[in-house]
Amino acid sequence: MSGGHESSATGEGRLWGARFASGPDQAAWDLGRSVHVDARLWRYDLTGSRAHADELRRLDLLTAEDHQSLTVALTRIEGEFTEGSFTFEDGDEDIHGAVERRLIELAPEAGGRLRAGRSRNDQIANDLRLYLADHIVELVAAVRDVAGALADQAEAVTEVLAPGYTHLQRAQPVTLAHHLLAHAWALDRDVGRLIDCRQRTLSVSPLGSGAMAGLTLGLDPANYATALGYRGVAENSMDAVADRDFAIEFLSAAAMLGVHLSRLCEEVVVWATVEFGWVRVGDAFSTGSSIMPQKRNPDVAELVRGKTGRLIGDLVSLLVTLKGLPLTYNRDLQEDKEPVFDAVDTLQLALPAVAGMVRTLTFDNERISGSAAGGFALATDVAEALVVAGVPFRTAHERVGEVVAACEAEGIDITELAPDRLAAELPELDPSAIADLLDPAGAVRRRTTVQGPAPEAVRSQIAALRERLGA
Repeated sequence: MSGGHESSATGEGRLWGARFASGPDQAAWDLGRSVHVDARLWRYDLTGSRAHADELRRLDLLTAEDHQSLTVALTRIEGEFTEGSFTFEDGDEDIHGAVERRLIELAPEAGGRLRAGRSRNDQIANDLRLYLADHIVELVAAVRDVAGALADQAEAVTEVLAPGYTHLQRAQPVTLAHHLLAHAWALDRDVGRLIDCRQRTLSVSPLGSGAMAGLTLGLDPANYATALGYRGVAENSMDAVADRDFAIEFLSAAAMLGVHLSRLCEEVVVWATVEFGWVRVGDAFSTGSSIMPQKRNPDVAELVRGKTGRLIGDLVSLLVTLKGLPLTYNRDLQEDKEPVFDAVDTLQLALPAVAGMVRTLTFDNERISGSAAGGFALATDVAEALVVAGVPFRTAHERVGEVVAACEAEGIDITELAPDRLAAELPELDPSAIADLLDPAGAVRRRTTVQGPAPEAVRSQIAALRERLGA
């Protein structure tokens, strides 16, 4: 066996050990030590410690002198973390132990009193909630920045025709702005999910739950909630320390956001190919090849597309960790932080890069508009014109399908079929209206519903989106 971590049963940065004859084995210590991960929660641990000191003082479990000593020491520790001068010791097991060890160094008498009435179980639940609440605000702003970049691009191309696709086959003409806004509205839903997650994250405070059964010192959980910005108190102490739903909800929202970013990036990759030739990504968001001098690669889009796998993996990782855990706290929950931190870090990297990339996109409007026609993209308009003329849609669908099949046999598109011939095949149609019926621009103009691609509808979409982005 490997040697013991310490000869004594206790350690200054370890919050347990008196009932053990010796310290943990080195291998066990290395496995369980988490300070290298949870150190980033220092700000929230100090915030909770201040609220706890206030509550102990209210109950006269701290003297005024002790409370003042702790307040000064906590401020000193905050400064050390802010400046990057806080020193972690080998015996610091986690952020809670490191903070308490430093408190005792700075306030020897008062520092050991702060642990009364608290447990790492409710502390970490509180720290992680506060961390997410802060970082969701930052992520919401970053998502809105991407959506705003898409709205800016859309505003410049409201009149530019583009082919819409289903099954990656040309379907019906739309406008390029309408297509870009589809991605923006997906991101708007992501904003809603993140905001909703933040509201639930701060819905109940876990503090006062202790290890899992509450406390006997007279501490008032409502005071913690008020001090830390929660809207209420957890109804059940066991649930409070075991609950990681808020983390799962965040990771779910992060994974969905990643999927939406990936879909946008996939289209940029496709559009930037020579075969499509729809868009050019700016130099600052493109890279070259180490061997092929001519290459211009949309690497930002590819990297973000790849990062989505991490975000999905973070969600699955924590779900699997939780699925077999009995109530209440289990050490498995130490694995809750790394997926959350990774998702936050990944999105903080990806979102500004996508926003910047979108702003640099230069579209070949002529080429995109030229792709809007052909491929029988207006066949549905012809069928609907027959419906207006009184033909049941089932019959209209079949008759237009026969015309399409005849055109394919001749190697022409329906737009290339002579108007008089189309009128002969479909006599219910007004010959004078056939030219507009087969005009992609006319087809787009006809789609004036609120969610449609007509330029005036798209401008209304942009205005509505900008209003939501500014909310």
